[in-house]
Amino acid sequence: MLKAICSRKELRSTSYYSCVDDIIGCRELDRLKDITHHISTTRFQHCVNVSYYSYIICRKLRLDARSAARAGLLHDLFYYNRKEYNSTREKKQPSHSSMHSQIALENAMLITDINPVEKDMIEKHMWPVTRPKPKYKETYIITIVDKYCAVMEFCVPKLQNVVNSVKR
Repeated sequence: MLKAICSRKELRSTSYYSCVDDIIGCRELDRLKDITHHISTTRFQHCVNVSYYSYIICRKLRLDARSAARAGLLHDLFYYNRKEYNSTREKKQPSHSSMHSQIALENAMLITDINPVEKDMIEKHMWPVTRPKPKYKETYIITIVDKYCAVMEFCVPKLQNVVNSVKR
C-alpha cells in the first residue's frame, strides 16, 4: 500500500496518483526506499508525504496541484547520507541544506521533463536557506509542507510508541 503519513487513503486509487504514476515507480525513486530520512522514515516515504500534502493544499487553493505532486515527489532526489556529508565537508563547501535541492533538480531532470513551477519548487524548497525567494505560491506551500512532514515523521512514531505502551 502507498500512503502518506497520518492518512488512511490508499494513494494509488486517488486523483493524486494520476499526477505521479509515470515517475513514482522509477528505479531512481526506488533507490530512496533504502535511505533513512528524518530518523524514522525513508527518503522515499518523506517525498511521498510532501508530494501528497502539497498536492492536497494546492488543489484546495486552485493552484497547480499536478506540479506540486510531481515536485514534492522529486524534491529530495539525492542519494548520499546528509549527516556524513555535513560532518566530512570542508568549510568552503556549501552545507547540505543549501545545496541538495540543486542536486535533486539535476537528478529529477534526468527522469522527466520539469516545468518552471516544478523547477522553482524543487530548487527553492529549502527557502530561506536557499536564495532567491520563490517565484510561485506553490513553492511557498512545498516549503512549509516539507517542514511539517519532517516534524510529523519525527513525532508520529514516538507518539505511536507512547500510545502502544499505554494500551499494554
